[in-house]
Amino acid sequence: MTFSIVAFDPDSRSWGIAVASKFLAVGAVVPWGRAGAGAVATQATANLSYGPDGLDLLAGGATAGEVAAQLTATDDERDHRQVGLVDAEGRGASFTGSSCLDWAGGEAGDGYAVQGNILAGPQVVAAMVEAWHGRADEPFERRLVAALAAGDRAGGDRRGRQSASLRVWRAGAAYGGVLDTAIDLRADDHPAPVDELSRLLDLHELYFGKPDPATLLPLEGVLATEVCDSLETLGYPTGGGTRLTEALDTWAGTENFEERLAPGKLDPVVLEQLRRQVAEATS
Repeated sequence: MTFSIVAFDPDSRSWGIAVASKFLAVGAVVPWGRAGAGAVATQATANLSYGPDGLDLLAGGATAGEVAAQLTATDDERDHRQVGLVDAEGRGASFTGSSCLDWAGGEAGDGYAVQGNILAGPQVVAAMVEAWHGRADEPFERRLVAALAAGDRAGGDRRGRQSASLRVWRAGAAYGGVLDTAIDLRADDHPAPVDELSRLLDLHELYFGKPDPATLLPLEGVLATEVCDSLETLGYPTGGGTRLTEALDTWAGTENFEERLAPGKLDPVVLEQLRRQVAEATS
């Protein structure tokens, strides 16, 4: 019912899963992960216990291959299961039960595991693996979605499209820096869920992406005057500039750009959004 990629990014120490299916809210079932431990995709006739149980085993130091073997060894329905894993060091493993509905199979290697069932054919997995290797220079989350999109273009789930999900885990990467869920996006019921997932990822980057220090603009001079005027236009008093920081913080918090603020400077992404809002307000 599903095709997925489970992967690891050694540069950022991130674990992630991108998955799509002709199944309602696949993101509520298939993807499981934990920063520092690994990630697990449980699918086909999914055994949800593979998620938390597999993560506990991975956290205990077991390799992806060892965990796949342990999870399936005691499962009387293993022939109907499919699971993909990457462990703490990024070693991949994929298991497909002999009774999974055709076409079903997978491929695993260093840093990834790709698998699917009820697919248009083996070309789906092959396209995903090729895309994964071919996008090594892209950000991890973009690479995951690119692999998923390649599988979708290759035929994906032979029953059609319904849902897709992207989840990424990295230590302290959640909103506010408290938890480890860096990205948790879902298109639960959509005619083009993989495309919708890409759109949601664009929004996630807009609102929660971290500003590039090299592009930050000093909030002074002409720029400070422009920002003051813009905030005043939008109804955020700056006190003639004496309360600029307070007004900018309030506007950014209202519009959900607080993760992009930097003391004494301005992210060009935020400036673009501020200018857009002023243009809309004065048109």
